[in-house]
Amino acid sequence: ERIVDSHIKNLRKKLRGDYIETVRGVGYRVEKVH
Repeated sequence: ERIVDSHIKNLRKKLRGDYIETVRGVGYRVEKVH
């Protein structure tokens, strides 16, 4: 569980934006860049 959180944190840092959204009770969702 914490491993996934660490990977998501690193991806957010690399992408420099709010493309990855946390969906409570489901997981994560990646937003399409316009």
